[in-house]
Amino acid sequence: MTARILVAGLGNLFCTDDGFGVSVVQRLAGRTWPAGVEVSDFGIRGIHLAYQLLEPYDLVVLVDAIDRGGPPGTVYVVEAEPADEPGPEVSMDAHDLAPDAVLALVPRLGGTLGPVVVVGCQPADLGTGLGLTPAVEAAVDEAAEAVTELVLAAVAGTREGV
Repeated sequence: MTARILVAGLGNLFCTDDGFGVSVVQRLAGRTWPAGVEVSDFGIRGIHLAYQLLEPYDLVVLVDAIDRGGPPGTVYVVEAEPADEPGPEVSMDAHDLAPDAVLALVPRLGGTLGPVVVVGCQPADLGTGLGLTPAVEAAVDEAAEAVTELVLAAVAGTREGV
């Protein structure tokens, strides 16, 4: 049986480092992936991602800028713990759904999430502007490799290192 895996890039290209997830997915889009692996740029279309997550996936990898208080450019791999029960009401603003809000919305829409891993990067600047800051730009390849390792491990039937 072929594993179904979704790699979803999130973020806003017009807000400097918030475009990190989109940049990583653009880098990954040029690679050849095993059958069952989808690599998609969702950008700021969080509501579309929530509906996509109604499909059954063996693994979902979200790629986004995430603030965990580290130095800019630090790459994090974090296993998300989606709720089995519908969470509190979330904004239905399709352009303002952070990854945690997207994950909380899926059970409200009647879906069930499998494993979700976030590959994120500590931003330096989320203000209006085009292009990533140098520290975050330097982290794109590292994050792309982290995503690749996660996907290939899942395809092989393991989840080591998560």
